[in-house]
Amino acid sequence: MSQHSIERSDQELVELAKTNPENFEALVVKYQQPLFYYIKRISYFDEEDIEDILQEVFIKVYKSLNAFDNTLKFSSWIYQITRNNTIDSIRKKHARPQTMQLEDDELLKIFISTTDIENETAMKDKLEKVKDILSKLPYKYKEVMVLKFLEQKTYEEMMDILKKPKGTVAALISRGRKMVTEEAAKQGLHLTQ
Repeated sequence: MSQHSIERSDQELVELAKTNPENFEALVVKYQQPLFYYIKRISYFDEEDIEDILQEVFIKVYKSLNAFDNTLKFSSWIYQITRNNTIDSIRKKHARPQTMQLEDDELLKIFISTTDIENETAMKDKLEKVKDILSKLPYKYKEVMVLKFLEQKTYEEMMDILKKPKGTVAALISRGRKMVTEEAAKQGLHLTQ
């Protein structure tokens, strides 16, 4: 039976990659797409820039495998490295994220109550307004909302990724949602809390 025919845990994959570099590919395959969309969601980068960031991430992860703290979840560790590389790339470009890279259905998952949407035109109008509101939201709030509602990370995972205590993470989510719903209300939109 080949190694690839068995579903292995991240911990097992890490240990295999430490002993044989060819086994690192399994971690790359597992995390490449989720991390690509995570970077897209928290930045304004195009696909080529995202691929460059991902390449840097995987190089860092590979070089740091022996230093990986087994008490952490590997997924939290790789998301933290990805987050840090993305923020570094934003700083290098001397720019803040200009527009959200969220799909309309992703926005619905976070904010919009589907029960009060009467038709597709009204929904599109609301989505454009919500995108505009989100694009003006401070980065630290957008980031935690993406982790919580789109990446579906637990508070513990977010604490590991962001290196912030649980209370701070919860407060950032709460404040971010409040800012969005208050601004939406000013514009006549009723979003769920």
